[in-house]
Amino acid sequence: MREEELSAMPEFYDVLLNRRSVRSYQKRAIPWKTLQRVLNAGRWAPSAHNAQPWRFLVFQSSTFKSDLAKAMGTKLRSDREQDGVSPAVIDEEVQLSISRFSEAPVLVLVNLTMASMDVYPDSQRRKIEHIMAIQSVAAAIQNILLAAQAEGLAACWFCAPLFCQEVVREVLSLSDEWLPQAIITMGFPAETPTPPERKGLEDVVEYWS
Repeated sequence: MREEELSAMPEFYDVLLNRRSVRSYQKRAIPWKTLQRVLNAGRWAPSAHNAQPWRFLVFQSSTFKSDLAKAMGTKLRSDREQDGVSPAVIDEEVQLSISRFSEAPVLVLVNLTMASMDVYPDSQRRKIEHIMAIQSVAAAIQNILLAAQAEGLAACWFCAPLFCQEVVREVLSLSDEWLPQAIITMGFPAETPTPPERKGLEDVVEYWS
């Protein structure tokens, strides 16, 4: 099925196909009720055991966004220095990271908690349970991205907190039960990215009968 055929279908597919990862936003505040609807969409994602293992921290204050961005930037610099990357490249990467997270109108820090997930005595099933929680959190993130698109907003999913979980937890004084997974930047779009190439359906689907 071609994308133009999907686009002729109900409005949902327009939202799905027009969503982009947008990293540049207008300096406009997101209306409170709009933000609540978007976050509520995340709450309605499917989850393993209906455990709803997601926890969202929403930042609109410049101070909180800047503190988090700078702390993550410091860890990024340390990691890239260990990688042997040139100082000029590191400076560019760190400044880009800090500006992205500090200048977005809204940051949503998505966390995982295992508090309501099942507990097993063996390590193999504990590992699987943790993977199930991660998959559930990812579903909530996707709901938020689609809801943002439907509301005329733009957003981008960043996995940067996975590389500096302890830094994020420390700077925000998070509970030990909260494991940072991702940051969603959100706002009114200031750019319209070109659609990326997608593999064809025939490349990713096999039909067994």
